[in-house]
Amino acid sequence: MQIKFTKIAKISLVLVYLVIVAGAVVRMTGSGMGCPDWPKCFGYYIPPTDISELQWQPKKEFKKGQVIIVNEALWVAKGDFSTSSSYNANNWAPYTKHDYAIFNPSHTWTEFINRLFGALAGLGTFIMAIASITYWKKRPSITILSWVVVFGMGFQAWLGATVVYSVLAPAKITIHMVMALVIVALILYLINATSIGRKSLTPEKVTRNLMIFVLLTTLVQVILGTQVRQFVDVQTDLYGEDAPNLWLHNATLSFYIHRSFSIIVVLLNLVLAIRIYKLNLGYSKIKWVLVLLLLEVISGMAMYYLDFPFATQPLHLVLASVLFGFQFYLVLEALNAFKTIKTL
Repeated sequence: MQIKFTKIAKISLVLVYLVIVAGAVVRMTGSGMGCPDWPKCFGYYIPPTDISELQWQPKKEFKKGQVIIVNEALWVAKGDFSTSSSYNANNWAPYTKHDYAIFNPSHTWTEFINRLFGALAGLGTFIMAIASITYWKKRPSITILSWVVVFGMGFQAWLGATVVYSVLAPAKITIHMVMALVIVALILYLINATSIGRKSLTPEKVTRNLMIFVLLTTLVQVILGTQVRQFVDVQTDLYGEDAPNLWLHNATLSFYIHRSFSIIVVLLNLVLAIRIYKLNLGYSKIKWVLVLLLLEVISGMAMYYLDFPFATQPLHLVLASVLFGFQFYLVLEALNAFKTIKTL
């Protein structure tokens, strides 16, 4: 089972990234409130496809917790019952988490698929945690961290619920994104710690510290980016989906900081790459960092200068999360290089 653990961890990592991709699509399509309740969707395990399913109807059976829309408000069935020929308000309780009561089938199913990916990733990390028990006697930290990931996924699901209940509050969206990166980092650590035949790399203190600093700047940039994304969401609601040229009109200070800070991020990564190649330290994943950074800059420029071409928004977010993953793994490799020296 120990041999298979690393493979299971890698699959879990892919599943977590799929959740990030799905979440990015949800943001791009404005589907965050597609399911106004949690964990069900309008009170259903399988969400409705037509507004008629959310309207009161005579001679229809309703289950406890199912939702209808009446007078632009959500109402929840108090129990199991069949409707008569007239509406009886005593059978229904108002939904009190928020007052958002709009049904858009495409938004609903986009958000529902996002939740399915989340459940699949949760299952993957749970299987990983079960597999980690074989490490308990010799390397208990692997088992403990694997279960921390499982609880982290549960916490992330709860954060997702609070995001819905807050009707997409910017601060909670930012925390939700940062927590996703924390989970990615934990799984990457488990993969690195259990990999067999890791390549021997040259330890170099300045380079290691620079890697850590570069990683932190990327995290700051991601947080700034989520704030800019929220501003764009507000602008989209204000000017409409058909006016992307106005989405950055009267941009906030966070946008200009995000744009300017990207120059610092690029320069720091270039300095790091030059140092790695000049000293022949062997950290080959820096190539992927540079490629991802280039694509990230291109997608950012496309959004600004070409008025948000299709899919550039989710691509920009996903690239940032993958970039973080590679940078974090570089840090792990640098730290391991020093550990190897100490054990010789």
